[in-house]
Amino acid sequence: MEQLKATQCETAQDEPTEKAKKKAARASSTDPQARVMLGAKGAYGPGYNIQISTDAQAKIIVAMGVTQSSSDAGELEGAVERIETNLGQKPEQMVVDAAYPTHQAIEAMAEQEIDLIGPLREGKKIPWNDPLKRRGISPEFYPEAFCYDPSTDHYRCPAEKLLSFETEERKPGWVSRRYRARLADCRSCPFQAQCCPKTKKGRSLLRMEKTAPLTAFEAKMQTEQAQKIYKQRAGVAEFPNAWIKEKFGLRQFRLRGVVKVGLESLWACLTYNICQWVRLCWKPRRLAQA
Repeated sequence: MEQLKATQCETAQDEPTEKAKKKAARASSTDPQARVMLGAKGAYGPGYNIQISTDAQAKIIVAMGVTQSSSDAGELEGAVERIETNLGQKPEQMVVDAAYPTHQAIEAMAEQEIDLIGPLREGKKIPWNDPLKRRGISPEFYPEAFCYDPSTDHYRCPAEKLLSFETEERKPGWVSRRYRARLADCRSCPFQAQCCPKTKKGRSLLRMEKTAPLTAFEAKMQTEQAQKIYKQRAGVAEFPNAWIKEKFGLRQFRLRGVVKVGLESLWACLTYNICQWVRLCWKPRRLAQA
């Protein structure tokens, strides 16, 4: 429970929502290493997240991992490391589902020179004008009323005062640049009550810019070629999961704990690979001999 609470606190810091803060930590009394996850038909229960990486051409499983995360977000870098460990080289291309291409994963794949193919994630739309209303700023002085001059990297407010670059903060996928006006200009401005009534440093603006890897990824996924490659993902990635569930009947783990669940999953993946080996090697020989 202490480990779960610590993890929950980190998640709440990343996503500071009331729902995340009030969410109670829950653990299984029979398998403490399992985590509560969403299962079939919308039911919640203790489980593990099995990550399977499949070669697109031969349909062979090349890597497998077990995680305690209920989401696939953040699991892409671990999958690449497992593939490199097993094959001795990094994959040239990774085709992933919607949860994987986070901003951090996009930049990590670009840094490792791996071609990432996946759907564009829709960012959370935050009403940016709500904080401005709480600060007492009039709509006439919202950010769209300020003019940006790229040649001088300055903003100009409706009262013709300059806002100069102050600080820069880099986050995965984004670069946040803050511009601020001089305090003396704001104090002498007749529109201070409408523009910055509660500030003690002068009016400021944030300029959000996408990083180069994120911009390149979004542009690539708009192309017909990338969309065509992504359409092949389901037939490659979902087939091993369906085979293991239907042919082997592995819909519920018989063992408990991360290590034992990993062993059970590993045997299932090896069995699947043997079946595919028969398909790739033995059947063509029999046809040739016949």
